[in-house]
Amino acid sequence: MRILFAGTPEFAVPSLRALARRADIELVGVLTAPARPAGRGRRLQPSPVAAAAAELGLPVLTPQRLGREAREQAAALGADLLVVVAYGRIFGPKFLELFAHGGINLHPSLLPRHRGPAPIPATILSGDAEAGLTVQQLALEMDAGDILLQERRRLEGSETTAVLYPWAAETGAELVVQAVQGIADGTVRPQPQDHDLATYCGLLQKDDGAIDWFRPAEEIDRLIRAYNPYPGAFTSLDGQKLTLWESSGVHPLPAGDPGEDSSTASAACRPGQVLQIDRQHGILVQTGTQALGITQLQLAHKKNLDWRSFCNGAGDLTGRIFGG
Repeated sequence: MRILFAGTPEFAVPSLRALARRADIELVGVLTAPARPAGRGRRLQPSPVAAAAAELGLPVLTPQRLGREAREQAAALGADLLVVVAYGRIFGPKFLELFAHGGINLHPSLLPRHRGPAPIPATILSGDAEAGLTVQQLALEMDAGDILLQERRRLEGSETTAVLYPWAAETGAELVVQAVQGIADGTVRPQPQDHDLATYCGLLQKDDGAIDWFRPAEEIDRLIRAYNPYPGAFTSLDGQKLTLWESSGVHPLPAGDPGEDSSTASAACRPGQVLQIDRQHGILVQTGTQALGITQLQLAHKKNLDWRSFCNGAGDLTGRIFGG
């Protein structure tokens, strides 16, 4: 099986390397995004996939657009199958017609759920019980192709995108190889998606991580986990941006002083107010429902700190307002 691989970010590199290790697979080239300025000097840097392809000695195509010239370059490589992992562009019918076996794509969700560019954060934000991976046939409609293989992972409710991302990249690479083998020997059986069950997610924006402390604690906890590492869930403290990277989850509201009604005490606190510092659960913050424990946080232009180190530098936080 002769394959043209299309991918751009670090997420796609394990799939490229897994295919390159197979003696029964011939990688004829790699399609990736053009080099872009990066770093302080804004020097052009190749994509992670381009760098890996160069190490493997593979021809690399970096077209600005998938027009006639790109199609001619791809056709000259004589690939039977297009394998796509986070390439970042949509393939039109003329491009897909170049491949006798069409194209397949690795998508890090259990399609038809979470079609779109940010499925892992969407899985966490939605409170799904499972995360997953799908290898699908490429279709003209985004993420709507027939399903070839799927892999599921039960979620405990504490996972972050930073944790699920490498799992999806490495496990997805194995799934891609299985799919290619199944296509080659004719054992894979495409299954149409139920389009009525489709949900969608959009591109992540920097402002998506803004915390509304009036929301339920469960939602804020999912926001923190979903947006670690990007764009980060954030609030403010004394007028400075404060990014929250990890939480210890949802906790009951602390009881008030002896003789004080706890419901009255909690009602006197406003959402975003620090209720207390808990030795086990970190910085307990009032939300629209219960308390949320914050365990890792970072003030703008400062280091990312665990809650103990942060409290040592910030002084007494009890009673102070996040987002106020």
